[in-house]
Amino acid sequence: MEATYQLDLFPQWKVTMLLFHNLKNASQLRKKAMNGSIEGALLNPAMIINPLQVLVAVNKAIHLQLLGKMKTRTLNSEIIFNLSPTNNISEAFKKFGLSDSDSGVLVVLTYEETSALNVQEVISHVEGQQLPIADIPQLTDFTKVKKIYNITKAEEKIGSILDAVICRMSVKDVL
Repeated sequence: MEATYQLDLFPQWKVTMLLFHNLKNASQLRKKAMNGSIEGALLNPAMIINPLQVLVAVNKAIHLQLLGKMKTRTLNSEIIFNLSPTNNISEAFKKFGLSDSDSGVLVVLTYEETSALNVQEVISHVEGQQLPIADIPQLTDFTKVKKIYNITKAEEKIGSILDAVICRMSVKDVL
């Protein structure tokens, strides 16, 4: 049910995504991620439209890590920050990171090919029902996404919401 991607820009890196809903232990998971027991980015799936959105954030995070120019302390926090259309780190965590009241989670595991990854260990920490990654749109709150990224009706007529989201994520450092 998980999906694993090899990054085109960084072929030695892989990304595995796990999607869960009916989550019963969001607070415990968040604490485990903060203390390093879970080595992954825990995302609110209501803010994710498509896995491509996450892959863009991961690519940017790895690129900044390799340059030594991350704005946050860890690769996982940089992934969460890169999903945001603004440069406010705490707002990025509130909107895109897992909160104690969330009923779903998208776990993003980023690792080098030479590293060992035990997906079953990560899954064992989650008290919820696992879904295929293709089900992300069923958990997305499109109204909230459009509001956070300031996507207009006119913009929706000429392109997809995913295009608008990725564009805003990509240009936030330039504006």
